[in-house]
Amino acid sequence: MHLPLDTQSSTLTPILAGPILRKLETHCCHIWLATSAPYDLIIDLFDEHHPFSSDTSSQRIKVGKKLFLHFITVHTEQEIEELTPYSYSIKLLDPITGETISGQLDELCYDSETLPTFIRKTRIDSLLHGSCRKAHYGYKNLNERHHIGDGLAQADKWVETVPIDERPALLMLSGDQIYADDVAGPMLSAIRQAITILEIDEESLPDREHDLNHDPLYYHREALLPQNQESEAIYQQFFKGKRKPVFTTDTAHNHLISLAEILCMYLLVWSPNLWKSISLNIPSSIQDDDDQSRYLKEQKALEEFVTQLHRTQRVLAHLPTAMIFDDHDVTDDWNLTAEWEQTAYEHPLSKRIIGNAIFGYFLCQGWGNSPSTFDQSFFHDAQVAIEDNHNDAKDVFIDRLLKFDQWHYEWDTAPKLVVLDTRTHRWRSEKGLNHPSGLMDWEAITDLQQEIKDLDSVILVSPAPIFGVKLIETVQAIFAWCGKPLMVDAENWMAHPGSAYALINLFTHPKTPNNFIILSGDVHYSFVYDVQLRGHKSSPNIWQITSSGQRNEFPHRLLDWFDRLNRWLYAPWSPLNIFTKRRTLHISPRKPENANRGERLLNQSGIGLVSINKQGKPVEISQLCNNNQKVKFKRSKT
Repeated sequence: MHLPLDTQSSTLTPILAGPILRKLETHCCHIWLATSAPYDLIIDLFDEHHPFSSDTSSQRIKVGKKLFLHFITVHTEQEIEELTPYSYSIKLLDPITGETISGQLDELCYDSETLPTFIRKTRIDSLLHGSCRKAHYGYKNLNERHHIGDGLAQADKWVETVPIDERPALLMLSGDQIYADDVAGPMLSAIRQAITILEIDEESLPDREHDLNHDPLYYHREALLPQNQESEAIYQQFFKGKRKPVFTTDTAHNHLISLAEILCMYLLVWSPNLWKSISLNIPSSIQDDDDQSRYLKEQKALEEFVTQLHRTQRVLAHLPTAMIFDDHDVTDDWNLTAEWEQTAYEHPLSKRIIGNAIFGYFLCQGWGNSPSTFDQSFFHDAQVAIEDNHNDAKDVFIDRLLKFDQWHYEWDTAPKLVVLDTRTHRWRSEKGLNHPSGLMDWEAITDLQQEIKDLDSVILVSPAPIFGVKLIETVQAIFAWCGKPLMVDAENWMAHPGSAYALINLFTHPKTPNNFIILSGDVHYSFVYDVQLRGHKSSPNIWQITSSGQRNEFPHRLLDWFDRLNRWLYAPWSPLNIFTKRRTLHISPRKPENANRGERLLNQSGIGLVSINKQGKPVEISQLCNNNQKVKFKRSKT
């Protein structure tokens, strides 16, 4: 990866990223693709190597002269049968020359394949799930560990080893697919090079004349803010990076700003193709010694990340993939408090930063979750917004995105997959503007209750755990009580009394599902809780299954202390549970295989694997760790 500029490839591959297999339905499949030219597409499906009658429709968005995003739906006359292997080919038709170019999908095939394959399962017998994939994670201690790994690479290794009929029914990415607010210097350099290579016109920024192409402001993007009192709050929110006494984040001085930067970030974390044209040499504009030193450390971690991207691209081409945002897909602490919202959305630059990230989420993640939600007008307005040199249309479209309230979705599977939007339906605190908002408001929780009532089982995806580590939540509550929720990322379901009680009441409803599997991420460690209602003759079975992160971990020594203290202070038999909002619940943590005495939290990057029986109960819960170990979570004796 560390190549001199004169050895970089000057020729772009036709496919820049993808294909990514998204939602599968009875008579259609949906695919996302990024290409370097405005190709017309020919998609063929095959059943046992025989052509399968189909018709392709697609929307195409032009981002730059050499970047086009395709939103593809392949319609079939016959039903896409369950448990039947299908393969697909992509041919690219040059609209000028008429030449047909192969999509070169053979590079994405497993050993026994000639084309990428998929299998449709309406009954979820197993799934992969994960969150929090920071490309440059581990740069501070890479010399000690040598290999950080990538959860998506582990997912690919798993799919590679199992027969096609035993593949997971889906891949669930539950938040922080990118870190728009925490970007390494080398990654920002790669993004800026990609913008030039793909000939994307950079947007003008609100109230600023600065040209990011001329000076990307590596490690110093707070300089974009005018020097006045109004901008100080934005500086604290977006660029300072919080020095948290408990939960630490790297500085956000490289926060992504433009839509072009957001889109190129997605290309660079989902595919190795564009990296062939990128150099990671230190940009000449980075002169500060500390910045140069950090850049070189980040470079090593990023190079290790890139070596695994062929696996990322391959697994995304084979597994139906569902996604949902969390805060880092947009910015840290996104909509944490009402005060945060007031500050962020009233400032033109911060509103644009947030809007561009949500714009990128729609184009790269949101569409494929529920394609029927986005009609042709959505794509038309998106294209107009991208082409608008004066940003009037972009501001209008960003306003539309900020008001959009249908990011949550469901897939008609068994158990039904219900994915929550815990970011844009916030229940603002009645205690004050600087107190944490509830993750979902009353209306959203009521709608959820109606959606799942009378079901036998459900898989509920909440980016933040519904039932978290109580000691950590207590620390968060203390800081929130002091009016400092931003110091500790005080985001959990129990931080807001209204949303906490409404959610717990959902589990006690007489028509609630018998079996609840809750999938979460966010916290940078993994754990499993078995949850029962106290004092009820018939309690639903609830499993809180958290896998985090794919490429991120909690500070190890700190988590060791939290883990053991939490075990003693909030064990199922502890009287301290009486003082918590979940006192009506009996929560039993599972023990990771081979864990030391008292350990219930697994602090190893990777991806979660859950096997599920016909009743919707998990029969095996494990983490496929980036060190190639499979760690199962076992029921504890207490």
